[in-house]
Amino acid sequence: MADTIRVDEAVEFAENPEPRCPCVLLLDTSKSMRGEAINALNQGMLAFHDDLVKDALAARRVEVATITFGGDVKVIHDFLPVDAFSAPTLKAGGLTPMGTGILTSLDLLESRKSVYKAHGVPYYRPWIFMITDGKPKGEPEGTIENAVRRLHEAEGGKRVAFFSVAVKGAYIEKLREISVRPPVYLEGLNFVELFVWLSRSTQQVVHSQVPLPPPSPEV
Repeated sequence: MADTIRVDEAVEFAENPEPRCPCVLLLDTSKSMRGEAINALNQGMLAFHDDLVKDALAARRVEVATITFGGDVKVIHDFLPVDAFSAPTLKAGGLTPMGTGILTSLDLLESRKSVYKAHGVPYYRPWIFMITDGKPKGEPEGTIENAVRRLHEAEGGKRVAFFSVAVKGAYIEKLREISVRPPVYLEGLNFVELFVWLSRSTQQVVHSQVPLPPPSPEV
């Protein structure tokens, strides 16, 4: 059951009762990202960790999960507090199952929110931050349409905030269909600056906004 309380989770929230800000890094690692692009992405991930961990409050409140889509979709790691998160070294290859990646991200967030609910832990509106240089490819027909529908429903219900970043070569028109927010175009391969911006943005959220209360139990 989703609401079953595990001992390790009970200890985690007892030791750190701060409200949580879950953030999914949804990263395109398809073959078109090989070479300079994947190297720059790895450097950006390091910068994200190094900048975020300097903020003591953010380090206690922000939880990061990393999901990649390149050939297949992989949950590189589930939600971890910043001080336990270390930037993975990503490799590129395969096609671009973007829709499956979005669906996996939404499922992972719902699972994590169930944990918050079980422990009465408040949380900030979750973020999904997707970076891609391509368009959906290599997944069953209708997958991206299903992902867009679920994503828009979640956005409409203020259950998630989704941001898309287009690396050179990305199919901008498709990204405009996917996200309710205009996609951001990354100039060159300046992933370090991008991830430092993301770090600073999450810091602002956990310092300024009132977190959401844990959902009421199902009737």
